[in-house]
Amino acid sequence: MLAPDVEVLPLPDVAERLGQPITRVHQLIREGQVVAVRRDGVLGIPAPFLTDAGVVKGLPGTITLLRDARYQDDEILRWLFTPDDSLPGTPIDALRGNRGREVKRRAQAMGF
Repeated sequence: MLAPDVEVLPLPDVAERLGQPITRVHQLIREGQVVAVRRDGVLGIPAPFLTDAGVVKGLPGTITLLRDARYQDDEILRWLFTPDDSLPGTPIDALRGNRGREVKRRAQAMGF
């Protein structure tokens, strides 16, 4: 579902990077603020979902919009990491580049 070149951080590494306990990382997953992926049997979070300050701004809202459109986690990950020439780049790149409004608009339109 994710290209092999997308770095996936194991949950303990995410906790360390965020300066939070591992239970907080599990809570982020449960609350839908991030989507976890299993790679080589290890549950992790794609590194592009994180910044030095925490979760990428706009990502939780985008995930919620896609789930409201009945997207499953694997479909959400595929959509976030699929290049879109009109953005340009991928939706996660656009979110990281502070172009969240356009990404959310597209995610919302996909529900109709």
